Amino acid sequence: MAGGSAAPASSAPAPQEFEEKKDSTSAVKSFLSGGFGGVSAVLVGHPFDLTKTRLQTAAAGTYTGGLDVVRKTIKADGLKGMYRGMGPPLVGVTPIFAISFWSYDLGKKLIYSATPNRTDPHLSLAELAFAGFFSAVPTTLVAGPAERVKVLLQLQGQGGSGPTYNGPVDVVKQLYKEGGLKSVFRGTAATLARDGPGSAAYFCAYETIKRGLTPAGADPKDLNLLNVLTAGGLAGMSMWLVAIPPDVVKSRYQGAPHGTYSSFIDCARKTIAADGAKALFKGAGPAMLRAFPANAATFLGVEVSLKAMNNLF
Repeated sequence: MAGGSAAPASSAPAPQEFEEKKDSTSAVKSFLSGGFGGVSAVLVGHPFDLTKTRLQTAAAGTYTGGLDVVRKTIKADGLKGMYRGMGPPLVGVTPIFAISFWSYDLGKKLIYSATPNRTDPHLSLAELAFAGFFSAVPTTLVAGPAERVKVLLQLQGQGGSGPTYNGPVDVVKQLYKEGGLKSVFRGTAATLARDGPGSAAYFCAYETIKRGLTPAGADPKDLNLLNVLTAGGLAGMSMWLVAIPPDVVKSRYQGAPHGTYSSFIDCARKTIAADGAKALFKGAGPAMLRAFPANAATFLGVEVSLKAMNNLF
C-alpha cells in the first residue's frame, strides 16, 4: 500500500484509516444485513412480482394490463391470491439476499486485494459493476431453484385452472420426480443471465446515487433514511431496466411444461418468433412499480440493521 513510513499526501487517507474505510463491513454483518433487507423487499414487493410474472407468461389476450391481473386474481382467490408463491422467496430470501450482499462485499475486497497500491477507497463505476456482477454468481445457486418454485406457484389458478401443487415442498417433490435435480435447477443459468447484469446495475447505481446525495465532506454511511430510500428505490429501477428481457425469458422457461423449450436460448428465440421483440418487455410496468418501494425497503433494512449491529458490536 502506498505511503510506507512517509507521511501520506493530504488528499489520501492514512493506511490505517484506509483499511477501516474499505473493510468496515465484516462478512457476518454483510450476510445478516442482506437477509434483513431481503425480508423487507419480499413483504413490500411480492404482489407486484406476481403481477409481473402472470403478465409475462399468460397467453395473449388473457389480461389487458397489470390492473387487470390484480382484478382477476383478487376476484378468483381474494386478496391472498396476490401473495401466491410468497413462501419460497420469503423462506429463501434470507440466504439469497444475505449471500448477495455478502458476495458483493467479497467482490469489493477482491478488488482491493488486486489493487494493493491504491490510495482512494472509493471504487470506480467499472469496479462497482464487477463486484455487483460477482455477487450474482454464488447467489444464483440458491436463487435459481427458488425462482423455479416461485414461478410455478405464482402461475397456479391462472386462466381458471385449479391448483397443481399443494405448496413449495410439493413443487420440489414433483419436479424431482419429473426430472431429478436437473428439473429443480432448471432455469438457474437463466437466473444468472438476469441477475448478473441486473446486480451490476443495482449496486453500481446505489453507490453512485449515495455519493451524489452525500454533502461535501460527509460520509455516505451517514445518509438520512429518506436519502437511503431514494438511492435504494432508484437502484432497483436501474436493475430492472437491464433485467426485464432476460426475466421474461426466464419466467417462461421455468414455468413451461417439460419439453416446451430445449434451453434458455430456445425459449428466447421462440418467444420473439411468436410475439415479437416487444414480448421481452412484458411485465415491465409492474416490475418498475415494484422496483422502487421493494428496493427502497431492501436498502433501508440493510442500512438500519447494519447500523444497529455496528452500534452493538
